[in-house]
Amino acid sequence: QVQLVESGGGLVQAGGSLRLSCAASGRTVSSYPMGWFRQAPGKEREFVAAISPSGITTPYADSVKGRFTISRANAKNTVYLQMNAVKPEDTAVYYCAAGPRKTSYSGGYLSEEGSYDYWGQGTQVLVSS
Repeated sequence: QVQLVESGGGLVQAGGSLRLSCAASGRTVSSYPMGWFRQAPGKEREFVAAISPSGITTPYADSVKGRFTISRANAKNTVYLQMNAVKPEDTAVYYCAAGPRKTSYSGGYLSEEGSYDYWGQGTQVLVSS
């Protein structure tokens, strides 16, 4: 089983930067796809970014493309979300998700909540105007 713990959230001004981390434990996730999702107050959870085990496939939501970057450090069993030029509409609880492994991955597959078995508790990001 996999446990995921997000960190790095907090208050940031619009236009600023923030880096979220997701530390996995219980099992190595080097062979698992990893994703970031977010949920704003009163809204449904939405896809943000994901990364295949190889790091080759990295789909992003259109709303964050060019501003956010997902990466992974498999030796640390950790995935990151670098958030640059943040906007007030980025305010949300951010969740990381993992697995399961499969033989290949597409951007469409990685963008779906149902493609992940393990979820963290989330970290709050507040972007002020």
